[in-house]
Amino acid sequence: MGSSGGIGEDSAAAALHAAVTDLLDEPLTPITDDGVIGLMRDVERCTRMLTMVRHRLLAEASDRSLPARYGSKSLKRFLMETLNLASADAGARVHQAQSVASFHDMAGEPVDPRLPHTAQALTAGDISADHARGIAAVINRVPRGASADDRAAAEEILTDFARTGSPDDIGKVGDRILAYLDPDGRLTTDHDRARMRGIVIGRQRPDGMSPIRGEVDPVLRALLDPLLAKYARPGMCNPDDPTSPGDTDSVDPAVLAEAAARDHRTPAQRNHDALKALLASGVISEQLGTHRGVPVATIVTMSIDDVEREAGVATTATGGTVPIRDALELAGRSQPWLAVFDHAGLPLHLGRMKRLASRDQRLALIAALKGCSRPGCNAPASLCAVHHVLDYRKNGSTDIENLTLACDACHALIHDGPGGWKTRIEGPRSPYAGRTAWIAPPHIDPQQKPRINHRHNASELLARALSRIHLRHERDREQHRQWRLQQTQPQPTAA
Repeated sequence: MGSSGGIGEDSAAAALHAAVTDLLDEPLTPITDDGVIGLMRDVERCTRMLTMVRHRLLAEASDRSLPARYGSKSLKRFLMETLNLASADAGARVHQAQSVASFHDMAGEPVDPRLPHTAQALTAGDISADHARGIAAVINRVPRGASADDRAAAEEILTDFARTGSPDDIGKVGDRILAYLDPDGRLTTDHDRARMRGIVIGRQRPDGMSPIRGEVDPVLRALLDPLLAKYARPGMCNPDDPTSPGDTDSVDPAVLAEAAARDHRTPAQRNHDALKALLASGVISEQLGTHRGVPVATIVTMSIDDVEREAGVATTATGGTVPIRDALELAGRSQPWLAVFDHAGLPLHLGRMKRLASRDQRLALIAALKGCSRPGCNAPASLCAVHHVLDYRKNGSTDIENLTLACDACHALIHDGPGGWKTRIEGPRSPYAGRTAWIAPPHIDPQQKPRINHRHNASELLARALSRIHLRHERDREQHRQWRLQQTQPQPTAA
C-alpha cells in the first residue's frame, strides 16, 4: 500500500485486502448450507459495492487528468495499461462510470450522475453492474422529446425492478416503458436516431469468426434493402455452389431457379454472402483512393512456408487473420508483392531520398510490424503512420531501417519537450536487434528502460511466458535439490 495519504490508501484498502485474504483462507466445509448461501449473498453485495468504488476511482483519475499526465491517449487506454485490463472490460468500465459516477466540471464543481437512482442502488449493493448496464441501455433509447420527469420516472421504475429482477428482463420492462412514453414514435427525432446508430464488429475469435451487432438508421436501411433484395435472394452469391450466379441482370431465370432450389442457406447466411461478394468484387474499393499512402484494399501478409503448405493463417493490415486457403483465393484476384525479410523478421534495405515513405516501404512495414510499435499499443497497421526513428530534420534517412509504424495518438507522444517519449533502434547485441524501442519519460519510467512492443507478435508473447515458466521450474528444482542436500547432511550432536 502507498504511504502518500488519502482516503483509504493505508487503512480501508489494507483492511479490505486482509478481509478477502481471511475469506480465502477460511474453510468452507464446516459452514451449513444456509451459511454458504448467506456468505454468497454477502460477498455478492460487497462485490457490487466495490464496483461503485471502482467507478469513483475512475472518475477521480479522470478529474486529475491522469491519463494525459501518464502518456495514455484515453481513459480507457489508461485503465488497460495501468490495470492490465482487456480492451472490452476497460471500455465497459469507462462507459458505465460516465453514467453512475460523479465527475467534476471545468470549474471544479461536482456533476450529479446521469443515472442517480442507478448509482444509489449500485452503491448500496442492491443491483449489479449488469443491471446498471441494462438500465443505461434502456434510458439511452428514451426519445429526446420526452420530459425530464418521464425520463427520471423511467429510470426509477427500472432501478426498482432491478433490485429483485434479473438483468436479462430489464430490456423487456424497458420496452413496455418506451411503448408508453412514445406509443406512435412521434417523440423520436433525427437526433435520437443519430444517437442510437452504430455498428460494432467485435474482436476476432480464435476460430476466425467475428461477432457483429448494432443499429442502422433509416437511410442506411434504405440503401441496404435493395442490395440485399438482389444479391441475397436464394441462389445468388452462394459460395457452396460453383455455378451460383453473381448478378441477376444477365442470368437465365431458369438457371437462377435451379440455383435457388439447391440453396440451403439461412436468410442470415445469404445476407452475409451477399455483402462479402459485393466487397470482394472490387466495385467499392476502386472508388476509395488511398489511405496512409496505400490503396484502400485488403492487404494480406503470408509466409512462403504457409503458402507452400496451404495451411496456417495470413494477417491483415487491420489486425485480423484469414485462413491461408481464403487468402490465396483473395490473392488470385489481386496484385502480389514479394517482401524479403532477415532472420529477425525485419525487411531488408529499402531506401528513399524523400521524407515521405513510399508505398513499397509502407507495405513492407505493414508486413513486418503489423501495427503500432509503442509498447502496449494494439493499433493495427491500418491506423498507423510511418515514423522516422531518427528524426528526418536531424538527418534521419527515409530508409526502411530507420522507419517504424506508430498510430496517431502514440506518434504525438514523441517529442523533445517535457514528458516526451523517445525512440531508438535496438543494436546487434539486443535480442530484438533492428526493432524500434520506445523510452518513456522519467515520470512514467524513472529508469527509462527501452521497451519493445510484443502485442502484434503472439509468438514472442508465448516465448516470454514459456521462458518465465522455465526459469521458475529451474528455480524450484534448485530449491528442492538444496533441501534434499540439507536432509542428507548429518545433524551436529549436542556436546
